[in-house]
Amino acid sequence: MAGMGKRMRPHTLTIPKPLIPIAGKPIVQRLAEDIVKIANTKVEEIAFIIGDFGADVEKQLLEIAEKLGAKGKIYYQHEPLGTAHAILCAADSLKGNVTVAFADTLFKADFKLDHSKDGIIFVHEVADPSAFGVVKTNDNNIITDFIEKPKDFISNKAIIGIYYFKDGDYLKSELQFLIDNNIIKGNEYQLTDGLQNMMKKGTEFSVGTVDEWLDCGNKDATVHTNHRILELSKDTEKLVSETALFTNSIITPPCYIGNNVEIINSIIGPHVSIGDNTKISDSIITDTIIQTNSVIRNANIDRSMIGNHVEYKGDVKELSIGDFTTINYNV
Repeated sequence: MAGMGKRMRPHTLTIPKPLIPIAGKPIVQRLAEDIVKIANTKVEEIAFIIGDFGADVEKQLLEIAEKLGAKGKIYYQHEPLGTAHAILCAADSLKGNVTVAFADTLFKADFKLDHSKDGIIFVHEVADPSAFGVVKTNDNNIITDFIEKPKDFISNKAIIGIYYFKDGDYLKSELQFLIDNNIIKGNEYQLTDGLQNMMKKGTEFSVGTVDEWLDCGNKDATVHTNHRILELSKDTEKLVSETALFTNSIITPPCYIGNNVEIINSIIGPHVSIGDNTKISDSIITDTIIQTNSVIRNANIDRSMIGNHVEYKGDVKELSIGDFTTINYNV
């Protein structure tokens, strides 16, 4: 999670993308929870590979690991040198059973990891594979090839950015081989090159097919993911805080409503997430993420993302507003 999150600006100007909340929890926390659920063993350590995000972010990440009963470790990627380089930044944690995940994706799966496999690459079948990296498999569901953004149909099994490796030390040595021999594409060291080398040496990668794959790469995808997570969580998570105050308002579930939220003369939902200490009045809001300590008045908002400490008054239908912004607009 060391990237700058350019596709999610302005929301990533003040916090890294994986800490943007989805239904009240940071993306990376939900991802870690999902991996722990399928791990089929106790997760001993969660290593976060980050940029220079500051002490507060690092503290939050270590707390996420602690909540899941694991030790948290922080590693840094100071240059954007690709996925293989990023993983190798956490070399001290690459030992034993290892799961690697890129932290702008969420998934839902109904299986447990088979630790007898050499490796498992998580995939999801997509309608248009030309926009993704895909895998080709044989009759035994073993991967035979990786193809990046195929122009002609080869496979619809898109790689979602989550991988299991039986032997972390072996993975580490193969990634180091890429660095030592300058095997580079587009100025980046690619994980798939390491995987190809491992397959040539006899490693068998199976596919793990997930039930649902949810992207958080840009604003529209993140709003959709918030929609789906609220639907999936409505029967298993407490989504509305007991400290929230509602006056002459209608809340259409599922919605996440945080601590000390005040809603007055408004219609909220469905599929709205509202962070702590936010105040909303005289508004209609659907399919939207609003973060903490914001004030929304006289608004009619749909399919939007609004950051922390925002003050907004207006009637524009769709918005993407970053932190510490004030807008007073009436059409």
